Amino acid sequence: MPSFDITSELNLQEVRNAVDQASREVAQRYDFKNTDSSVELNEGSITLHSSSEDRLAALREVLKEKLVRRKVSLKGLAFLKVEEAAKGNVRQVATLASGISSDKARELNKFIKNLNIKGVQSQTQGNQIRVSGKKRDQLQQVIAAVKEADFNIPINCGNFRD
Repeated sequence: MPSFDITSELNLQEVRNAVDQASREVAQRYDFKNTDSSVELNEGSITLHSSSEDRLAALREVLKEKLVRRKVSLKGLAFLKVEEAAKGNVRQVATLASGISSDKARELNKFIKNLNIKGVQSQTQGNQIRVSGKKRDQLQQVIAAVKEADFNIPINCGNFRD
């Protein structure tokens, strides 16, 4: 019985490359001189530092631009609120999504069931969803429908087995 898995993860190598590119651009650009602006990749998050909120907004846009250029979905980033940091600077943390939450898994399972494709079943397995069906064509229809729908999380379909 053919099956595939739906997961929600970001390509961490591409995220690292985008953060490195953003850091280099911030170091080169004139409008970021003497603003102590920086972009750092931590375990599961990205931290943005700058001297003012408008420079932080510009820094956020530079990061988003680099992520989009590297084909990393912005749906996988959740920007938290701007915090005050030492010496009058501001800081913002962006968390990186990994895995499908139980609420999103329930929503995805319901969506797949409502497609009314005969013989297709889905089940949650930890932080991923396994979809199985009788025919490969039916599963390809499910993949197309899931990628077309907007669930506000990055969706990856892989591990296709016949």
